[in-house]
Amino acid sequence: MRFDVITLFPELFVPFLSSGVTRRAYESGQVQVKLWNPRDFSEGNYRRVDDRPFGGGPGMVMMAEPLALCLQAIRAERANTEAAPVPVVLFSPIGLTLKHNAVEAWAASPGAVLVCGRYEGVDQRFIDQHVDCQISLGDFVLSGGEIAAMALIDAVTRLQTGVLNDEGSHQFDSFNPALDGLLDCPFYTRPEIWRGTPVPAPMLSGHHADIERWRREQRLVLTLARRPELLDVARAAGRLSRRDEDFLATQTGLKGVEP
Repeated sequence: MRFDVITLFPELFVPFLSSGVTRRAYESGQVQVKLWNPRDFSEGNYRRVDDRPFGGGPGMVMMAEPLALCLQAIRAERANTEAAPVPVVLFSPIGLTLKHNAVEAWAASPGAVLVCGRYEGVDQRFIDQHVDCQISLGDFVLSGGEIAAMALIDAVTRLQTGVLNDEGSHQFDSFNPALDGLLDCPFYTRPEIWRGTPVPAPMLSGHHADIERWRREQRLVLTLARRPELLDVARAAGRLSRRDEDFLATQTGLKGVEP
């Protein structure tokens, strides 16, 4: 799997690629990340990559030509190394919101070319001619696409075989099908009593059935309070049992609670 990242700030990726549990995946080449600066493909002494928008308005717009030349170089290198063709992704507020099912799909793919926009945006002609899909992290605006690119790469990398210390740990993350798409439950560790607050009794019981029942109920409560639409999805897919439904019927005043 290989990600080619087009960014004006490749230095932002250095600590990201050299830290945390996903680091060994990048160092070993299991997940390859190559950084490309469009300034290296611009003309003139100032290596300009942006200009004022036609029609006026605040800010600057990334120029199409440096991006196109950079993408051309990426495709040539991928062809020379027999890397599989991959889609071009732009991170943008108008893109589809990144969700777990999309992360799983990317995790099974050969990678992508990730375009990190800056300023007011990217010349639409580059988008129309070269971008295959657009991705958003949510209904807010970042200074550039680098944080979004790191988020996608990290989410995809941790799903690769052998990356996490416990191979099955991601199976029980929030949104995972193993949890029926629900939010995950709270977790506790030592000491048993911290500043006057004890660990919930079922977690100390040693009774696996009671522990799993408590965790299931907590997942249902949290999902109802924070993301009730996920329950509708799970219900439509037949993932909620009669016991789940009976328990949810006892919970009142939770739906719509703000985090």
